[in-house]
Amino acid sequence: METTNKVAFWLTKSDESVLLQKQEESLVFNSSVNSNLTIKVDDSQKFQSIDGFGFSLTGGSAKVINQLEKSKKEALLQELFGTKENAIGISYLRISIGASDLNEAVFSYDDMPTGETDLKLEHFNFGPDTKNLIPLLKEIIAINPSIKIMGSPWSPPVWMKDNGNSKGGSLLPQYYEIYANYLVKYIQKMKEQGIVIDAITPQNEPLHPGNNPSMYMTALMQADFIKNNLGPAFQKANLNTKIVIYDHNCNKPEYPLTILNDPKALPYVTGSAFHLYEGDISALSTVHNAFPNKEVYFTEQYTGSGSSFESDLKWSVKNVVIGSMRNWSKNALSWGLANDEFYKPYTPGGCSTCKGALMIDKNGVIKREVGYYIIGHASKFIPEGSVRISSNIVGKLSNVAFKTPQGKIVLLVLNDGDNKETFNIEFNQKRVTTSLESGDVATYFW
Repeated sequence: METTNKVAFWLTKSDESVLLQKQEESLVFNSSVNSNLTIKVDDSQKFQSIDGFGFSLTGGSAKVINQLEKSKKEALLQELFGTKENAIGISYLRISIGASDLNEAVFSYDDMPTGETDLKLEHFNFGPDTKNLIPLLKEIIAINPSIKIMGSPWSPPVWMKDNGNSKGGSLLPQYYEIYANYLVKYIQKMKEQGIVIDAITPQNEPLHPGNNPSMYMTALMQADFIKNNLGPAFQKANLNTKIVIYDHNCNKPEYPLTILNDPKALPYVTGSAFHLYEGDISALSTVHNAFPNKEVYFTEQYTGSGSSFESDLKWSVKNVVIGSMRNWSKNALSWGLANDEFYKPYTPGGCSTCKGALMIDKNGVIKREVGYYIIGHASKFIPEGSVRISSNIVGKLSNVAFKTPQGKIVLLVLNDGDNKETFNIEFNQKRVTTSLESGDVATYFW
């Protein structure tokens, strides 16, 4: 029974001197009493179960990873998605349905010459995604067959839109049914490739029509589309894929609430997805508390080329990982998995400052950026099926705890204060004493 008495821990320091490194010392639970701040972990109090942690596998990410030489790429994929000692065990990916702004060019899965339409979707095809995204997904699934995948469209085919453009505009009502069929076809055709789409959102960032590609879709439009077209189309095709609404910032919880308050849309909706470029992470709890039997998801937050490792580590661990989990999220996803040394590929007008978890230069040198450590501190230790359990926030020690399907306890702690903090972790009336410098992140495992 000795091993259950010991706590292993992995540390990342804000100055980058230690990066997701297992520490030599084992902490041992004992009965000693002191006056330190104490994080009490209680596995009798259970909250949401976890679907996973990961990134968006953008078309650009797939392209730069595929450019690696074979052995290097295989080793990288094992490190990202495998379960060995050095792996970070990514368990959830978000992909774009057609191009996102982190593809090198804009496309949909049914592009037609100007002025032409394809009402029967006879020209539906995966286009550029057959070259990079789909082959890479197959390699990832071979490593982790249970990985969860969410699909999000940035724009439908432009012939379905009122402005005939990949940027902005809205879906024309006469194409609602055809677009629902397009999304059904996407899920079916991906399944034929051996790729199961666990969930989709009807539109990425529906209130941000300025991206390329993008589309504007109000809450009332989305409710209308789901209750009259997408939900019935999924039902008719006998799909198990979840419909997750909104997929935008925490400053507008009224958007998902509008849809959830529609009694005809509600039965088709599994939950709501959020980003945090605006608003507060507590918006997830606002929506959860109004509809506790519907899920919430955290699907995107980028780290930018202009900010520091230290500030991104602290802010994102506190908000994206700990914050989303403490506010009922089923997952926590960072934006792009990889890019080249110039933050490319991106579309004309797409994000030129989005920094992937990996930066891969033209010589195949891989640099692990801050996003790798933000997500790795969770994904490596908290597999799908883990359950969040109770842990209290004390002082500036932001934290969240889980029990894994194997019965292990995981506690993620960030010292969000300006000074070193010595503190206790208490579990089953026993405690260990440890300390973290300002800005440090640690995952404790026992």
